[in-house]
Amino acid sequence: MEDGQGVLETRHGVTVGTAEELLIHRNYFAPMMIETGYANAMISGLVRNYPDTLNPAIEVVGKKPGANIVSGMYIINSKKGSLFFADCSVNKNPTMENLVEITLQTTYAVEQFNIKPRVAFVSYSNFGSNPGRVPDMQRDAVRFLHKHHPELTVDGEMQVNVALNPEIQKEHFPFSKLVDGPANVFIFPYLTAGNIAYKLLQVVADAEVIGPVINGMNKSVHVLQIGSSVSEIVNMVCVAAIDAICQKNRESVSGKCL
Repeated sequence: MEDGQGVLETRHGVTVGTAEELLIHRNYFAPMMIETGYANAMISGLVRNYPDTLNPAIEVVGKKPGANIVSGMYIINSKKGSLFFADCSVNKNPTMENLVEITLQTTYAVEQFNIKPRVAFVSYSNFGSNPGRVPDMQRDAVRFLHKHHPELTVDGEMQVNVALNPEIQKEHFPFSKLVDGPANVFIFPYLTAGNIAYKLLQVVADAEVIGPVINGMNKSVHVLQIGSSVSEIVNMVCVAAIDAICQKNRESVSGKCL
């Protein structure tokens, strides 16, 4: 088993015999098919725990060049249109730097669907109204994005109802960069909050939920929820196919995935 740069993983603690044993398992075999060019995308996880699906893919396929983390995004198809939640499935307690990277990965993924991302960092506080470690960290992330990525429409920290209601913003927070419309991308301060939010909408509001879409991977790798329905699997196949096409287009233009 060789790649273009030598024997795969031999200098990372994996012998040929160990690699052959690992490839018996589908969650190693599938990403290896992508890595070697025999497949363009992978979805898995229908009957496996999340880490058992994602970790082998990270080992074999790896993150995009320059990426420090991968992140999980859920697409919520609601009466207000498509909403995007991140990170709901990978990073338990992200740092400020992680939140910045999660935001960039998520907005890039949203743009693949020809949707302009409008990003809200959601919390229990509105622009410093209730200071604490979490909202302070979110404000630092927003400040960084305003300075280094002014092309993004992003603001916070803010409560969810404020993020979805531009009238409240106009009345109370006219300085907000989201004042001319509701947010459609929601960056949560930690995994617990995001995970609870999407599952609550899925069950109580009977919203259509697609995900987790894995952002930051070097190839198109995505994970199913345990017990996903047929329609949810079909939706994830479509997302994986779109991601694979975008990956190929980026490679043909620049020679690498950005």
